[in-house]
Amino acid sequence: MRALYLTAGITSVAVGTIGIFLPLLPTVPFMLLAAFFFARSNPAWEARLLADPRFGPHIVAWRENGAISRRGKAMGIGSLCVSAIIGLVVMHDHWRYIPLGVALICGTWIATRPSK
Repeated sequence: MRALYLTAGITSVAVGTIGIFLPLLPTVPFMLLAAFFFARSNPAWEARLLADPRFGPHIVAWRENGAISRRGKAMGIGSLCVSAIIGLVVMHDHWRYIPLGVALICGTWIATRPSK
């Protein structure tokens, strides 16, 4: 089981790293996931993630308070709005409302989290 958690943690870090360069792929959620998996497989790697100046504060804030930074909230909700608008313009028939629905549900959830 430990090897499975370790593999999932490494995969999460890899996907999160790709997200640094791809604007629509979020980075911090994958680092949160990696910290979760590393806590169960390799505590030293978890400690490295928590000590990282870019990701550590976000992970700690999420673990302690379920908090998302104001900047993170703004970026997340902004990206959801852009996706919803693109969906309304590009998609046809009733399919165009799916991105809008997802944006409303996810945006509401993000907005209701505490801010750090």
